[in-house]
Amino acid sequence: MGRTKLQLVTLSTWEEYFSDFIVSKRVQGLRERTINDYQYYIPRFFKTSPDCLEDYRQLCHCVSRYFAVSDIAPATFNIRRVYLKSFFSYLVREGVIPKNPIDFPKRRDEGKARNISEEVLTLLLKLPDKKTFTGLRDYCIVLFTLDTGTRPGETLSLLPRDINLPGMEVTIRGEVAKTKVTRTLPISALTVTHLQKLLRARLTTWGDTIPVFCSCEGKQMKSHSWSHQMKKYSKRLGHSVTPYSLRHSFALLYLRNGGNVFTLQRTMGHADLNMTKRYLALTGGDLKREHDTASPVNLFNKKRVKNI
Repeated sequence: MGRTKLQLVTLSTWEEYFSDFIVSKRVQGLRERTINDYQYYIPRFFKTSPDCLEDYRQLCHCVSRYFAVSDIAPATFNIRRVYLKSFFSYLVREGVIPKNPIDFPKRRDEGKARNISEEVLTLLLKLPDKKTFTGLRDYCIVLFTLDTGTRPGETLSLLPRDINLPGMEVTIRGEVAKTKVTRTLPISALTVTHLQKLLRARLTTWGDTIPVFCSCEGKQMKSHSWSHQMKKYSKRLGHSVTPYSLRHSFALLYLRNGGNVFTLQRTMGHADLNMTKRYLALTGGDLKREHDTASPVNLFNKKRVKNI
Protein backbone atom coordinates (compact mmCIF):
# COMPACT_ATOMS: atom_id res chain seq x y z
CA MET A 1 0.00 0.00 0.00
CA GLY A 2 1.28 3.41 -0.87
CA ARG A 3 1.50 6.24 1.58
CA THR A 4 -1.60 8.37 1.95
CA LYS A 5 -0.89 12.05 1.51
CA LEU A 6 -2.22 14.35 4.21
CA GLN A 7 -4.77 16.83 2.99
CA LEU A 8 -4.01 20.34 4.27
CA VAL A 9 -7.14 22.21 5.27
CA THR A 10 -7.00 25.93 4.69
CA LEU A 11 -8.97 27.93 7.22
CA SER A 12 -10.87 30.81 5.74
CA THR A 13 -12.84 32.62 8.41
CA TRP A 14 -11.80 34.42 11.58
CA GLU A 15 -14.12 32.13 13.58
CA GLU A 16 -12.10 29.06 12.57
CA TYR A 17 -8.79 30.71 13.44
CA PHE A 18 -10.26 31.95 16.70
CA SER A 19 -11.49 28.48 17.63
CA ASP A 20 -7.97 27.06 17.22
CA PHE A 21 -6.57 30.03 19.13
CA ILE A 22 -8.83 29.29 22.12
CA VAL A 23 -7.74 25.65 22.06
CA SER A 24 -4.10 26.76 22.21
CA LYS A 25 -4.85 29.00 25.20
CA ARG A 26 -6.54 26.14 27.03
CA VAL A 27 -3.46 23.99 26.37
CA GLN A 28 -1.36 26.75 27.95
CA GLY A 29 -3.45 26.36 31.11
CA LEU A 30 -5.12 29.77 31.15
CA ARG A 31 -7.85 30.29 33.71
CA GLU A 32 -11.46 29.98 32.54
CA ARG A 33 -12.08 33.64 33.34
CA THR A 34 -9.26 34.68 30.99
CA ILE A 35 -10.62 32.38 28.30
CA ASN A 36 -14.02 34.02 28.74
CA ASP A 37 -12.42 37.45 28.32
CA TYR A 38 -10.85 36.36 25.02
CA GLN A 39 -14.24 35.05 23.90
CA TYR A 40 -15.82 38.38 24.75
CA TYR A 41 -13.37 40.98 23.45
CA ILE A 42 -12.06 39.42 20.22
CA PRO A 43 -15.44 38.65 18.57
CA ARG A 44 -16.54 42.23 19.34
CA PHE A 45 -13.89 43.51 16.94
CA PHE A 46 -14.70 41.03 14.18
CA LYS A 47 -18.42 41.77 14.35
CA THR A 48 -17.57 45.25 13.04
CA SER A 49 -15.12 43.92 10.42
CA PRO A 50 -15.87 40.23 9.69
CA ASP A 51 -13.89 40.06 6.42
CA CYS A 52 -10.84 42.09 7.42
CA LEU A 53 -8.45 39.11 7.34
CA GLU A 54 -8.86 38.86 3.56
CA ASP A 55 -6.51 41.80 3.02
CA TYR A 56 -3.75 42.97 5.38
CA ARG A 57 -4.09 46.64 4.48
CA GLN A 58 -7.81 46.42 5.13
CA LEU A 59 -7.08 44.76 8.48
CA CYS A 60 -4.77 47.62 9.50
CA HIS A 61 -7.42 50.14 8.52
CA CYS A 62 -10.11 48.32 10.50
CA VAL A 63 -7.89 48.11 13.56
CA SER A 64 -7.05 51.82 13.41
CA ARG A 65 -10.71 52.72 13.04
CA TYR A 66 -11.69 50.43 15.93
CA PHE A 67 -9.18 52.00 18.34
CA ALA A 68 -9.63 55.59 17.14
CA VAL A 69 -12.64 56.10 19.44
CA SER A 70 -11.70 58.90 21.81
CA ASP A 71 -14.46 58.67 24.40
CA ILE A 72 -13.53 55.27 25.89
CA ALA A 73 -11.64 55.01 29.16
CA PRO A 74 -7.92 54.17 28.96
CA ALA A 75 -8.54 50.94 30.87
CA THR A 76 -11.11 49.82 28.27
CA PHE A 77 -8.79 50.79 25.41
CA ASN A 78 -5.90 48.87 26.97
CA ILE A 79 -7.79 45.66 27.70
CA ARG A 80 -9.16 45.53 24.14
CA ARG A 81 -5.63 46.08 22.88
CA VAL A 82 -4.16 43.27 25.01
CA TYR A 83 -6.58 40.57 23.88
CA LEU A 84 -6.61 41.52 20.20
CA LYS A 85 -2.83 41.86 20.08
CA SER A 86 -2.49 38.35 21.49
CA PHE A 87 -4.80 36.94 18.81
CA PHE A 88 -3.01 38.79 16.01
CA SER A 89 0.35 37.50 17.30
CA TYR A 90 -1.09 34.00 16.99
CA LEU A 91 -2.13 34.73 13.40
CA VAL A 92 1.39 35.95 12.62
CA ARG A 93 2.89 32.72 13.99
CA GLU A 94 0.42 30.73 11.90
CA GLY A 95 1.40 32.65 8.77
CA VAL A 96 -2.06 34.12 8.29
CA ILE A 97 -0.92 37.75 8.41
CA PRO A 98 2.61 39.12 7.87
CA LYS A 99 2.75 41.45 10.86
CA ASN A 100 0.80 42.37 13.98
CA PRO A 101 -1.32 45.44 13.10
CA ILE A 102 -1.33 46.61 16.72
CA ASP A 103 1.95 48.51 16.87
CA PHE A 104 0.72 51.45 18.97
CA PRO A 105 1.24 51.86 22.74
CA LYS A 106 -1.25 51.60 25.55
CA ARG A 107 -3.07 54.70 26.67
CA ARG A 108 -1.87 56.15 29.92
CA ASP A 109 -4.20 55.24 32.74
CA GLU A 110 -3.87 57.20 35.95
CA GLY A 111 -5.81 54.46 37.69
CA LYS A 112 -7.73 56.53 40.21
CA ALA A 113 -8.73 54.50 43.22
CA ARG A 114 -12.43 54.59 44.05
CA ASN A 115 -12.81 55.30 47.74
CA ILE A 116 -15.86 54.79 49.96
CA SER A 117 -16.24 56.81 53.14
CA GLU A 118 -16.13 55.04 56.48
CA GLU A 119 -19.69 56.22 57.15
CA VAL A 120 -20.99 54.53 54.00
CA LEU A 121 -19.08 51.34 54.78
CA THR A 122 -20.59 51.28 58.26
CA LEU A 123 -24.09 51.64 56.80
CA LEU A 124 -23.37 48.98 54.17
CA LEU A 125 -22.43 46.41 56.81
CA LYS A 126 -25.80 47.00 58.51
CA LEU A 127 -27.83 46.14 55.41
CA PRO A 128 -27.43 42.34 55.00
CA ASP A 129 -29.85 40.27 57.09
CA LYS A 130 -27.42 38.04 58.98
CA LYS A 131 -30.31 35.80 60.10
CA THR A 132 -30.42 34.36 56.57
CA PHE A 133 -27.67 32.42 54.79
CA THR A 134 -27.61 34.90 51.90
CA GLY A 135 -27.43 37.90 54.22
CA LEU A 136 -24.71 36.35 56.38
CA ARG A 137 -22.77 35.42 53.25
CA ASP A 138 -23.00 38.96 51.84
CA TYR A 139 -21.96 40.46 55.17
CA CYS A 140 -18.96 38.13 55.31
CA ILE A 141 -17.89 38.94 51.73
CA VAL A 142 -17.92 42.68 52.45
CA LEU A 143 -16.10 42.20 55.76
CA PHE A 144 -13.59 39.78 54.23
CA THR A 145 -12.82 42.14 51.31
CA LEU A 146 -12.32 45.09 53.67
CA ASP A 147 -10.01 42.90 55.76
CA THR A 148 -7.89 41.42 52.96
CA GLY A 149 -8.39 43.47 49.78
CA THR A 150 -8.74 40.30 47.71
CA ARG A 151 -10.12 40.45 44.18
CA PRO A 152 -13.76 39.39 43.69
CA GLY A 153 -12.75 36.31 41.69
CA GLU A 154 -10.27 35.25 44.36
CA THR A 155 -12.79 35.78 47.14
CA LEU A 156 -15.56 33.80 45.46
CA SER A 157 -13.19 30.89 44.73
CA LEU A 158 -12.21 30.33 48.37
CA LEU A 159 -12.78 26.79 49.63
CA PRO A 160 -13.29 25.87 53.29
CA ARG A 161 -9.82 24.30 53.40
CA ASP A 162 -8.29 27.65 52.36
CA ILE A 163 -9.37 29.26 55.63
CA ASN A 164 -7.40 28.56 58.81
CA LEU A 165 -9.65 29.89 61.56
CA PRO A 166 -7.39 28.94 64.53
CA GLY A 167 -4.40 30.52 62.79
CA MET A 168 -6.49 33.52 61.68
CA GLU A 169 -5.27 33.36 58.10
CA VAL A 170 -6.49 32.55 54.61
CA THR A 171 -4.65 31.16 51.59
CA ILE A 172 -5.29 32.47 48.08
CA ARG A 173 -4.36 29.54 45.88
CA GLY A 174 -2.19 30.16 42.84
CA GLU A 175 -4.73 28.64 40.47
CA VAL A 176 -7.32 31.28 41.41
CA ALA A 177 -4.96 34.23 41.91
CA LYS A 178 -4.61 36.68 39.04
CA THR A 179 -0.82 36.47 39.21
CA LYS A 180 -0.94 32.66 39.67
CA VAL A 181 1.14 33.08 42.85
CA THR A 182 -0.14 31.62 46.12
CA ARG A 183 -0.26 34.04 49.04
CA THR A 184 -1.32 33.66 52.67
CA LEU A 185 -3.03 36.60 54.35
CA PRO A 186 -3.90 37.34 57.97
CA ILE A 187 -7.53 37.96 58.88
CA SER A 188 -8.95 39.86 61.86
CA ALA A 189 -10.78 38.37 64.83
CA LEU A 190 -14.10 39.92 63.73
CA THR A 191 -13.77 38.32 60.29
CA VAL A 192 -12.88 34.96 61.86
CA THR A 193 -15.98 35.10 64.09
CA HIS A 194 -18.40 35.66 61.21
CA LEU A 195 -16.67 33.23 58.84
CA GLN A 196 -17.06 30.60 61.55
CA LYS A 197 -20.81 31.35 61.67
CA LEU A 198 -21.05 31.09 57.88
CA LEU A 199 -19.19 27.78 57.76
CA ARG A 200 -21.49 26.38 60.44
CA ALA A 201 -24.52 27.43 58.40
CA ARG A 202 -23.46 25.29 55.43
CA LEU A 203 -25.12 21.98 54.66
CA THR A 204 -22.93 19.03 55.61
CA THR A 205 -23.56 17.50 52.18
CA TRP A 206 -21.76 20.38 50.44
CA GLY A 207 -18.34 19.16 51.48
CA ASP A 208 -15.02 20.91 50.86
CA THR A 209 -15.43 21.38 47.10
CA ILE A 210 -18.20 23.98 47.42
CA PRO A 211 -16.79 27.53 47.81
CA VAL A 212 -17.21 29.32 51.12
CA PHE A 213 -19.20 32.16 49.55
CA CYS A 214 -21.64 30.07 47.52
CA SER A 215 -25.32 30.44 46.71
CA CYS A 216 -27.93 29.16 49.16
CA GLU A 217 -28.29 26.12 46.86
CA GLY A 218 -24.60 25.33 47.27
CA LYS A 219 -23.53 26.51 43.81
CA GLN A 220 -20.50 28.58 42.81
CA MET A 221 -21.23 32.29 42.99
CA LYS A 222 -20.06 34.18 39.90
CA SER A 223 -18.51 37.65 39.97
CA HIS A 224 -21.43 39.15 38.05
CA SER A 225 -23.84 37.73 40.66
CA TRP A 226 -21.91 39.46 43.43
CA SER A 227 -21.88 42.69 41.42
CA HIS A 228 -25.64 42.41 41.08
CA GLN A 229 -25.97 41.99 44.85
CA MET A 230 -23.85 45.09 45.43
CA LYS A 231 -26.06 47.07 43.05
CA LYS A 232 -29.07 46.18 45.18
CA TYR A 233 -27.29 47.30 48.35
CA SER A 234 -26.10 50.45 46.58
CA LYS A 235 -29.68 51.34 45.69
CA ARG A 236 -30.70 51.04 49.33
CA LEU A 237 -27.66 53.07 50.41
CA GLY A 238 -28.10 55.79 47.84
CA HIS A 239 -24.39 55.43 47.14
CA SER A 240 -22.63 53.36 44.47
CA VAL A 241 -20.52 50.54 45.90
CA THR A 242 -18.91 47.90 43.70
CA PRO A 243 -16.86 44.81 44.58
CA TYR A 244 -13.73 46.55 43.31
CA SER A 245 -14.43 49.78 45.19
CA LEU A 246 -14.40 47.67 48.36
CA ARG A 247 -10.93 46.44 47.36
CA HIS A 248 -9.82 50.03 46.71
CA SER A 249 -11.22 51.15 50.05
CA PHE A 250 -9.24 48.45 51.80
CA ALA A 251 -6.03 49.73 50.21
CA LEU A 252 -6.65 53.40 51.04
CA LEU A 253 -7.75 52.74 54.62
CA TYR A 254 -4.83 50.35 55.09
CA LEU A 255 -2.38 53.11 54.18
CA ARG A 256 -4.21 55.74 56.21
CA ASN A 257 -4.14 53.49 59.27
CA GLY A 258 -0.37 53.10 59.13
CA GLY A 259 0.22 50.21 56.73
CA ASN A 260 3.10 50.54 54.28
CA VAL A 261 3.03 50.20 50.53
CA PHE A 262 5.30 47.12 50.43
CA THR A 263 3.08 44.95 52.65
CA LEU A 264 0.07 46.32 50.76
CA GLN A 265 1.60 45.09 47.51
CA ARG A 266 2.01 41.55 48.86
CA THR A 267 -1.44 41.55 50.46
CA MET A 268 -3.25 42.65 47.30
CA GLY A 269 -1.26 40.31 45.07
CA HIS A 270 0.24 42.98 42.80
CA ALA A 271 3.09 41.72 40.64
CA ASP A 272 5.02 44.96 41.23
CA LEU A 273 4.66 48.33 42.91
CA ASN A 274 3.32 50.12 39.84
CA MET A 275 -0.26 49.09 40.58
CA THR A 276 0.11 49.69 44.31
CA LYS A 277 1.49 53.21 43.92
CA ARG A 278 -1.83 54.56 42.71
CA TYR A 279 -3.15 54.21 46.25
CA LEU A 280 -0.47 56.63 47.40
CA ALA A 281 -2.31 59.37 45.50
CA LEU A 282 -4.35 60.21 48.57
CA THR A 283 -6.54 63.26 49.04
CA GLY A 284 -5.17 66.66 49.96
CA GLY A 285 -6.60 66.24 53.46
CA ASP A 286 -4.57 63.07 53.95
CA LEU A 287 -1.41 64.80 52.83
CA LYS A 288 -2.09 67.76 55.11
CA ARG A 289 -2.64 65.54 58.16
CA GLU A 290 0.48 63.50 57.41
CA HIS A 291 2.51 66.65 56.90
CA ASP A 292 1.32 68.18 60.16
CA THR A 293 2.37 65.02 61.99
CA ALA A 294 5.56 64.01 60.21
CA SER A 295 7.25 67.21 58.96
CA PRO A 296 10.84 67.47 60.33
CA VAL A 297 10.21 71.19 60.87
CA ASN A 298 8.10 70.20 63.87
CA LEU A 299 11.33 69.20 65.63
CA PHE A 300 12.72 72.70 65.39
CA ASN A 301 9.41 74.21 66.46
CA LYS A 302 9.40 72.10 69.63
CA LYS A 303 12.94 73.15 70.44
CA ARG A 304 12.04 76.81 70.08
CA VAL A 305 9.07 76.39 72.35
CA LYS A 306 11.26 74.80 75.02
CA ASN A 307 13.82 77.61 74.79
CA ILE A 308 11.28 80.40 75.31
